[in-house]
Amino acid sequence: MTDCYAVVGNPIAHSLSPRIHGAFAAQTGEDIRYEKRLVEKGGFADFARDFFAAGGCGLNVTLPFKLDACEFADTLTERARAAGAVNTLALQQNGTLLGDNTDGAGLVADIKDYLGWAIEDRKLLLLGAGGATRGALLPLLAEKPAQIHIANRTAQKAQQLVQDFSGYGPISASGLDAVPAGFDLVVNASAASLAGELPPLSPLVLATGAWAYDMVYGAEPTPFMRWAEQLGAETADGLGMLVGQAAEAFYLWRGLRPAVAPVLEMLRAELRDKHQAGAR
Repeated sequence: MTDCYAVVGNPIAHSLSPRIHGAFAAQTGEDIRYEKRLVEKGGFADFARDFFAAGGCGLNVTLPFKLDACEFADTLTERARAAGAVNTLALQQNGTLLGDNTDGAGLVADIKDYLGWAIEDRKLLLLGAGGATRGALLPLLAEKPAQIHIANRTAQKAQQLVQDFSGYGPISASGLDAVPAGFDLVVNASAASLAGELPPLSPLVLATGAWAYDMVYGAEPTPFMRWAEQLGAETADGLGMLVGQAAEAFYLWRGLRPAVAPVLEMLRAELRDKHQAGAR
């Protein structure tokens, strides 16, 4: 019997999740059907209730429904509780729904396993204090960095994250105008790249030989990536994080860990080909 899964959001047409999970299923031999479903704002709970009542086994949840999914779940993983948001719902054997947040795990897996960058004992700078940063903090702190500093346009919002996560490891915060120098890894979790903008940063935030990671992805480097490259940093975008969080969700649903690298390389080639075709 084919098991049914879906990604739900608004908008949702752009989602690569069906492509990713279709590749995972082909790779592992799992019999699943995976769709993308557009849901009107305010309609998540009704959709999810009907989906699982009809035999659905799991949902991926994207904007603007991650808070709705957090409220809808019967139980939450620790990382979902810490994030205050759910991007994966999994039907359990006892009929309850587990809510998880796999975004941070996807980020860590991409940084450590695919890119080969170190987190342990390194100084990390996170740009932005929104949901993306909140979802990444617990998995990053679990890797035992020397420090995580959060910089945000509104320093008070970053300080709130320090209060919420200080029990998990060394964490500090400031406004973007008061960022210390010398970070080994800088992660742009702000919305600046979505608007084609660069966060106002001093070049001194990058240590010699630093790495720079942008959670936004595309066929071309983001403004943040270009800035970091010009300063000698090694850079990466967030496509690997997207595939990594999907792999974590697939493991939660199926108990199997798919290989991320071939799927990531497939998507990268497709993005490049689409970009080149559009440039003609």
